[in-house]
Amino acid sequence: MPSPSPPSSGTDAANKALLLGQFIRLHRNRLSPQAAGLPPGGRRRAPGLRREELATLCGVSTTWITWLEQGREVSPSAKTLERLAQALQLTPAERGYLFELAQRGDPQQSPAAPGAVAGVLRSVHSIDCPAYVLDPRWDIAAGNAQARELFLDWAAPGDAAAAPNLLRFLFLNPDARRLIADWPLRAKRLVAEFRADCGRRLLTAPVRELIDGLRADSAEFADLWQLNDVQEREGGQRDFHHPRLGPLRYEQLTLRAAVHPEYKLVMLLPPQSA
Repeated sequence: MPSPSPPSSGTDAANKALLLGQFIRLHRNRLSPQAAGLPPGGRRRAPGLRREELATLCGVSTTWITWLEQGREVSPSAKTLERLAQALQLTPAERGYLFELAQRGDPQQSPAAPGAVAGVLRSVHSIDCPAYVLDPRWDIAAGNAQARELFLDWAAPGDAAAAPNLLRFLFLNPDARRLIADWPLRAKRLVAEFRADCGRRLLTAPVRELIDGLRADSAEFADLWQLNDVQEREGGQRDFHHPRLGPLRYEQLTLRAAVHPEYKLVMLLPPQSA
């Protein structure tokens, strides 16, 4: 096995390697030996799997796992990442995030064809319920009148000259906490969904600027971001306490554009009557 490059600062590859190492370490610490099919192994200084146990499950050396967790640029292969994902019992969203950080294509994921998003952006205005489009960093790329009214124009401090952003609205607009039912739960889930959705875009300048700004302006966002949680974006019931329209309930449906899947069309459908 070749010696890895030591972690270096200031490069995109090095930063992604550090994120990858942190992600693997956190999930190793969260997985109990029993859940992984291993004996408890006596007293442990910390919960979770030991590095040597994860290495055994993946068929690699303990040194190699150590290098990965230290953020060294060891360039894991797709097959090794598959074994890591299986050993750590990652969800589909977590698996996708693992491959994104490692800058490897997931053999289980079909490549998406590039294409224009103009049709997706226009579509919201023909939908007869609140509907909007999120761009790759969750700016509101388009929204119909019902969505703008529901989300109070997505206003957030400092956004006057910029496109509104769903996370900035959620964490920086005090009215969002009153508008969105179960705000703490929804906030935690949206941060995990955003991390999963961004993947290898996390260290691009636009996304990095958004994250750094939110961490500086919102202690709650900073705490949730530190958790490294990753979840698929899901639909389901969404409740609101609107200052003018009163209590509202919708069923959320999120669709990805086939030609440009980093854009998401979100619709809030009236719930079906019993």
